[in-house]
Amino acid sequence: MSSSTTSLIAYRNYALPTSLRRLGAVAVVTTAAAVTGGSILFSPNLATNDRGGGPALDSFRQKITDPNAVVPSRAAQESVLTGTSAANPLDVLVIGGGATGCGVALDAVTRGFRVGLVEREDFSSGVRYLEKAVFNLDYGQLKLVFHALEERKQVIDNAPHLCHALPCMTPCFDWFEVGKDRSLRGTVVYYDGQMNDSRLNVALACTAALAGAAVVNHAEVVAVCKEFDAYAKVVVNAAGPFCDSVRKMAKNDAQPMICPSSGVHVVLPDYYSPEGMGLIVPKTKDGRVVFMLPWLGRTVAGTTDSNTTITLLPEPHEDEIQFILDAISDYLSVKVRRTDVLSAWSGIRPLAIEPSAKNTESISRDHVVCEDYPGLVTITGGNGLLTEEDAVDAAIKSGKLSPTNGCFTQNLRLIGGDGWEPSSFTVLAQQYVRMKRTYGGKVVPGVMDTATAKHLSHAYGTLAERVAAIAQNEGLGKRLAHGYPFLEAEVAYCARNEYCGSVVDFIARRSRLAFLDTDAAGRALPHVIEILANEHSWDKARQKQELERPKDFWKLSSRQKTLSSTMGNINRS
Repeated sequence: MSSSTTSLIAYRNYALPTSLRRLGAVAVVTTAAAVTGGSILFSPNLATNDRGGGPALDSFRQKITDPNAVVPSRAAQESVLTGTSAANPLDVLVIGGGATGCGVALDAVTRGFRVGLVEREDFSSGVRYLEKAVFNLDYGQLKLVFHALEERKQVIDNAPHLCHALPCMTPCFDWFEVGKDRSLRGTVVYYDGQMNDSRLNVALACTAALAGAAVVNHAEVVAVCKEFDAYAKVVVNAAGPFCDSVRKMAKNDAQPMICPSSGVHVVLPDYYSPEGMGLIVPKTKDGRVVFMLPWLGRTVAGTTDSNTTITLLPEPHEDEIQFILDAISDYLSVKVRRTDVLSAWSGIRPLAIEPSAKNTESISRDHVVCEDYPGLVTITGGNGLLTEEDAVDAAIKSGKLSPTNGCFTQNLRLIGGDGWEPSSFTVLAQQYVRMKRTYGGKVVPGVMDTATAKHLSHAYGTLAERVAAIAQNEGLGKRLAHGYPFLEAEVAYCARNEYCGSVVDFIARRSRLAFLDTDAAGRALPHVIEILANEHSWDKARQKQELERPKDFWKLSSRQKTLSSTMGNINRS
C-alpha cells in the first residue's frame, strides 16, 4: 500500500441499524438513527511544531475547557467516517477504543491530523501489574517499571479528578525460609497510582472528540480492503487481545503476536481494607502476587495470572475466586467468606510477542509497535497511556504524513481535569440540591450530601456541575441503588455527553456499579433503561432488548441459603 493510496475499513454498527450505505465499491456500513446534540469539531491547521505545545497546546486546551463545548453526537461522528473518500481520506484510523486506542486518537489529532476511531464494543480499559517488574529486577522489566511510574505521574497530572496516589504496604519476609515458616521482618510502604480506569478511558475518548477526532463505539471492523481506495491513509490497530484478528484481515499468514493471559478480580466489602491503604503481597505460597486495595468504597482483591484463550466475555471460574480468597486470608484478621464476594470478573491481558521473534521468550508486558503489512500499524501490550506516541510516530512514517505539531499530550489535561481541586466538591454540596420524584410522582428537594458531591466531583471533574444541574432541574436526583452514590442524573448526562448507548455502557463503564455489586446493578437495570429510553427515544422492543442484554454480560450464580451475593461476569479486556 503506497503513501498515495488509502486503506479501506468496513465496519458494522451495532446500534440498531436502520439503513445501509455503500462506500466505494466494496465496503458496507450500517448506520444508526441519530442521537442527540453537538457539532463537528475538526482540528485547526496549526503551524507550530514544538514538543512543548506553545500556541497549539493553548488552542486545544481552550477547546477542551470551553464551558460551552459539547462533545459531537455519535451520529455526527459517524457522518465523518462515512463521508470520507479517496479524495478526502482521514489521515489515521484507529481500531480499538481502549486506553491505547483512545490515547493514539488524542495524540494524532493534537498533532494536526484528521483522525477516526472505531470500537466494536464500548470504550474500556485493561489491568496493570507490577509484580514481575519490581521483584525480579530483570533489566527489561525494570525499564517497564520506569515507564509505569512515568505513566502514573502523567495520568495524575492530566486527570487529577480520576487518579490519585495510593499508599501500599508490602510485607517483608526472610526469603531464605519458605512456606508457613517464613518470618515477617517488617513492611515497606510505597506509593502507587490508582485510577477510575473506565471513566479515565471515557475521558480520553471524549477529549479526543472535542479535539476533533471522530470516535465511534459499538462499531466492529469486519474487513481490511487492501486493493481499493477508501478513507484512511494509515490504520492503527489497537484492538488489544483481538489485534491478531485484525492483522489476519490484511495478511492471512500473519504470525501471532498476542499471548493472552487471564486475570481475575473480586470485590469485597470495605472492611477488608483500611481506607486509604492497600496491601501488595509480592509472592504467595505458590509464587503468585495478590493485592487488596480500597476502591470506590469497597475492596478489590486479585489476581490470577494464567494462560487463556481469547474470548469476548471471559468468565471468572470458582476455583480462581477461591484461590484469591485463600491467598488473602493469610494476611487478614477478619474471617474471609465466600458470601462476602459482591462481584467477580475476568479480563485478558494482551501480552505482546515480537512477530519476528523465533520463540516466545520475548513475551513482555511492555508494548510492541510493528507494521507487518504496509499501511497497517499494530500497537499492543504495555500500560496503555504512554504507548500512543510510538504508535503515532510509526503511523507518520508509514503514511509519510506531515504533522503540524509535535507530541504534547503529556501536557494536556483531559476533559474535566483543568481547574479541578480536591475541594471542588464543596461547591456542589453548597450550591445544588437533588430534586427527586417520589413514587407518587411529586418532585421534592433532597440534600446534595457530601458523599454524593464527592462522587460527582471525582467522576466528572469540573463537569460535575452539569450533572448536578440535571439532578436539580430535571427531577433526576434519586440514587440508582441503595448504599451507592450514583444518581439518575448521571444516566441522562452520560447519554447526552459520553456516548452511552446501552444499559451495560452505563452500569459497567460510565459508572462502576456492575463491578462493585452485581445485585445492586441488577436492581437498578429497569430504571436505568427507562432513563436511557427517554434520552434515545427507544421503543418497547429496544427496551426489552436492553433488559436482556446484561444476561450475556454476566452470569448469575445459583443462590443457596448461605449465598446472598451474586457473582458477575464482567469483561475488562
